Amino acid sequence: MQAWAQEAVGSTGSEPAQQVDVSPDAIMITINGWIQGFFRLLPNIGVAIVILILFYLLSIAVEHGVRGWARQRNRSNLGDVLSGFIKAVVIALGALLAMTIILPSVNPGDLVAGLGIGSVAIGFAFKDILQNWLAGLLILMRQPFRPGDQIVINGYEGTIDHIETRVTAIRTYDGRMALIPNSDVYTNAVTVNTAFDKRRSQYDVGIGYGDNIASAKEVMLGAVMSVEGVEAEPAPEILVVDLAASWITLRPRWWTNSRRTDVVRTQSRVIEAIKSALDAAGIDMPFETAIQLFHDQTEENDGVRGRQREGWPSADANAPKSRWQLSMEQVEPAAPEPIKTAAPKRGKKL
Repeated sequence: MQAWAQEAVGSTGSEPAQQVDVSPDAIMITINGWIQGFFRLLPNIGVAIVILILFYLLSIAVEHGVRGWARQRNRSNLGDVLSGFIKAVVIALGALLAMTIILPSVNPGDLVAGLGIGSVAIGFAFKDILQNWLAGLLILMRQPFRPGDQIVINGYEGTIDHIETRVTAIRTYDGRMALIPNSDVYTNAVTVNTAFDKRRSQYDVGIGYGDNIASAKEVMLGAVMSVEGVEAEPAPEILVVDLAASWITLRPRWWTNSRRTDVVRTQSRVIEAIKSALDAAGIDMPFETAIQLFHDQTEENDGVRGRQREGWPSADANAPKSRWQLSMEQVEPAAPEPIKTAAPKRGKKL
């Protein structure tokens, strides 16, 4: 028997199989080879550890540098996301270099190819997480809005609190926190209410048909301009927008600061001022007028097109009978009229 392996031919004539020697001497020889190889690699391992430490320190320095660069440009959220990503990349490069130093026979190209295949598998496994992370990075780089802006998205409205690698946090006006995935923020329409310094508001007011439109517009314009918070430029304006059934609709439009607090409070003061000014000027703000016709649908002609009446009282003396009268006539028919007999004819006198 050989020391390491022996060829054995199966009964079926198959290819020879290798048998591993598991004797204690063979095991000790193998362990001694491993130990000797480890000691031979000790200098390489030491250099690899130094390389890892240097790359780790370099990653920390790069992280702080990116954070400082972002903080100077008032983009702290971008600095948090980008610095973490760059730090991970620097550490990964250091680990790759250290591995090639410990095992010189390892080809860096093969390692990169293996990492590429592994990254594809990881991408499929963590598709949503990576998608949200990439969307958050693009949002922070393009910066369509920033923390402190007030936005509306997917039915949520509020102030952006912060932007993380996975979600955008919005503090709603009623004091709640809404966490929206970055992929939804990036792919859906977003209304940024504070993108500009000023924002226009409007409110419809009705006046009576008997009132003068020019006078009402003058009164309302003076009331709007007197309200605190209304911007002088662009100037407020009053538009005639509708001739409704019971009133003429006028639409005051004015500009305020784009923050929601200013918009809501200024609108409240404008409406109050318009109401007081119109009352003082004696201009009517009519209520809605409606006429309802009630029809009991009990006449004999109901349902007969062209003959039924739509609720108005009949002016004809021969008004149609009600269904109750018809039913009573069917139950108790009217007494027959007496039969009239003809009077006998008188004969001629001869």
